[in-house]
Amino acid sequence: MCDYSLHTVKSRPANVGEKLITHNFNAGTLGFAAPEDRTTAVCVLPGTELVFSNKVIFLRTEGLLWQRRGKKHCRAAIFRRVNTDQRCTHHDALEFPDGQIVLLTSLYEGQSVTVLQLPTQPKTSMQHESPNYIAYLVEPKWNAKQPSAGTAHAATP
Repeated sequence: MCDYSLHTVKSRPANVGEKLITHNFNAGTLGFAAPEDRTTAVCVLPGTELVFSNKVIFLRTEGLLWQRRGKKHCRAAIFRRVNTDQRCTHHDALEFPDGQIVLLTSLYEGQSVTVLQLPTQPKTSMQHESPNYIAYLVEPKWNAKQPSAGTAHAATP
């Protein structure tokens, strides 16, 4: 997916094995672009596995106004959506193996990344419905205040 700030930028989905770079689109956020076409944002689905060609460099906020350069020694990351309940904030982020989540817009521009694997997508309508079915099974089947259909009731005159 592309961050809300990139909705005015031409975009397309990412492909497995594709090499991308972090790019500032001058739209209020940083995103991914193909090196040969930096005018098109490449949108990544949540759960996509990525690997950087070098250590990941990002801005780390310390305190109210201070920012420091941070470096991740691991190069692998999973694309995530964060802060989805907040409308006007950045949602695109990377989760690293140590559990740290870094907003995509905090990365330094020009870093090279390869798309390793896209998340699996349901193939049948049953697979689309299965999360709802599971949620339905864990809901209570009866309310304690209401008698169940199989119990006998005394008739009231």
